[in-house]
Amino acid sequence: MKKYTLLFLVLLSISGYAQNTINNYKYVIVPEKYSFLKQTDQYKLNTLTKALLQDKGFTAYFDNSDLPNEIANNKCGALTVDVLEKNSMFSTNLTIVLKDCYGKTVLESKQGKSREKEFAVSYNLALRDAFTSISDTPYSYQAAADAQNKPAVATTTTASAPASATTTSVPVSANVPVQSAPVSSGLPATASAAVPAGTVAAANAQPAANATKSAVAAESKLAPGTLYAQPTSTGYQLIDTAPKIILSLYKTSVENYFIAGNGTANGIVFKKGDNWVFEYYNNGQLESQKLLIKF
Repeated sequence: MKKYTLLFLVLLSISGYAQNTINNYKYVIVPEKYSFLKQTDQYKLNTLTKALLQDKGFTAYFDNSDLPNEIANNKCGALTVDVLEKNSMFSTNLTIVLKDCYGKTVLESKQGKSREKEFAVSYNLALRDAFTSISDTPYSYQAAADAQNKPAVATTTTASAPASATTTSVPVSANVPVQSAPVSSGLPATASAAVPAGTVAAANAQPAANATKSAVAAESKLAPGTLYAQPTSTGYQLIDTAPKIILSLYKTSVENYFIAGNGTANGIVFKKGDNWVFEYYNNGQLESQKLLIKF
């Protein structure tokens, strides 16, 4: 009988561990600085991590920002992301790790690599390469599973309600990419704002403080086709999510005006109103292409 009891307990513990997947979590906390770098958000690596997680469908916050009550009062309701570097003479190697509140690894990415010589480009490309394995991992937030991560005291305020009611107060995360204007936090964004009507209605229904948080979260969503501007010694390189260098920008003496080229077309990139535009000649005809750039 004791053997059966022991076997049952072992199977139960294994089952509980196996159920602790990324699907159990809606939120991810991103540090403002990684241990292998000297500066806060150096090379925009922390901002890029946050943006990639939001593309995946998570709701991500920096660890120095105001957190919603769901995780401010229950840190076990969120994952924490960390990026680890493996030193190499000829390449940059990064691994992304998602951990729970007990420090246990819930998901670890493959090792992303880049052989670019410029640190800003190399770190960003290596991080994107590492994230491809996370992108390939199925993710669908399960509210019921997240409720199990909440401490018992958190449910006492709704003791008279059914058990499932404890999850109804959790805001629903909008997984629809949103075009938005650049924000001061440096989050990847685009040239114009287009928030779904449902999101706006939900934000208007909240108190002023919560509406502000919802607006910031909406602005952090990325629009398809957004290009990331990675600094170079002469300007920027515009990189997509592949990652692939789409366009090279060269600084001029005029603000928001760049000489641009991609190997097949050469022209200028400049800011026209709230939009970035790439103009070049193609077979004698002037072509104009609107760009979504995150600097």
